[in-house]
Amino acid sequence: MAAAAALLLLLALGGAAAQVFPPWNGTFPGFGPGISGGGTGAAAGATGVPAMFVFGDSLTDNGNNNDLQSLAKANYPPYGIDFAGGPTGRFSNGYTMVDEIAQLLGLPLLPSHPDASSADAALRGVNFASAAAGILDNTGQNFVGRIPFNQQIKNFEQTLGQLSRKLGGASRLAPTLARSIFYVGMGSNDYLNNYLMPNYNTRNEYNGDQYSTLLVQQYARQLNTLYNLGARRFVIAGVGSMACIPNMRARSPMNVCSPDVDDLIIPFNNKVKAMVNNLNANRPNAKFIYVDNYAMISEILRNPWSYGT
Repeated sequence: MAAAAALLLLLALGGAAAQVFPPWNGTFPGFGPGISGGGTGAAAGATGVPAMFVFGDSLTDNGNNNDLQSLAKANYPPYGIDFAGGPTGRFSNGYTMVDEIAQLLGLPLLPSHPDASSADAALRGVNFASAAAGILDNTGQNFVGRIPFNQQIKNFEQTLGQLSRKLGGASRLAPTLARSIFYVGMGSNDYLNNYLMPNYNTRNEYNGDQYSTLLVQQYARQLNTLYNLGARRFVIAGVGSMACIPNMRARSPMNVCSPDVDDLIIPFNNKVKAMVNNLNANRPNAKFIYVDNYAMISEILRNPWSYGT
């Protein structure tokens, strides 16, 4: 967790245009001498990151689905058993990764979009993530209510209007946005709750390569939309291994892992990395960093004792 937050600190401090994270030795080549993994809240508070905006799915949702007619909710026990005040809508016993990152950056816990109805509430950032959401609008329909990435961006645009009025115009808001962190983690539901669902026709329309290309092309358009709205510092989280998650094991007649799922995920992640490189090449005044969740999770599973498990 601290390593991921350190990555964002490095981004905030002005690192190289493109990095794939991890390496695992705690240092980050290309970000300049003397900067390494770790960090504390005090150090993070000095990074000059004014805000963080989060876009994603259940891994980062902090309550955006609570008021939706949705099967994808986490505002009841045992969720939140270690969170002060109990369940909030986070799909976790306590903090999510972006909660930890916000604190290590010296930011407060971000409000969900419904809780950021005023500009004052949104000044340090907003979490727009929604469980069951995907890159594609029709992803996650089996859960009924959810907020796809396209709608999350529209919600962000609405928030921008509030902030612009609060700060006295778009020109005053632009420098703040340029120094803010934009964390985006999308894609897992486009497989779990679209391509791999028997009630979707997607798998009959596209083979694995065609589908990953479709997703990444749409993903690039969406990230460019955020760029056009003023975002400049992006953290793009890759999709982690899903072969052995409970969802996939439950779908197996023998309750075993499904390696063929990762055979779909790996090419998608590789195309996202290429997309990140392309964005860095074509957006020289922006920074896009790819977080290799697949490598991180795989490493932890291989060597759990090295990571406190």
